[in-house]
Amino acid sequence: MNPPFPFPAIPRGVRPDAETADRIYLIKIVPELRATQQIRLLAAMAALSHKQLVLVTPASCRLGQDLAELMQDHPESIRREELR
Repeated sequence: MNPPFPFPAIPRGVRPDAETADRIYLIKIVPELRATQQIRLLAAMAALSHKQLVLVTPASCRLGQDLAELMQDHPESIRREELR
């Protein structure tokens, strides 16, 4: 089975901030978030393990065009939650 997200030639290890039975969480306190290698690898990990990557960000955080497109292409694998 091919993952829906392309892996780099030599993937580096990535770790989520938290993980549950059905979700992988990544918490980012930044003004703008882009589709980084970390996010792409965690999204692929989530898809392969039938989980969902949840990006937790402040409400004021803007999503880069590349991340917005990735989320639109794979809505079942990636979603965003606003930090409370």
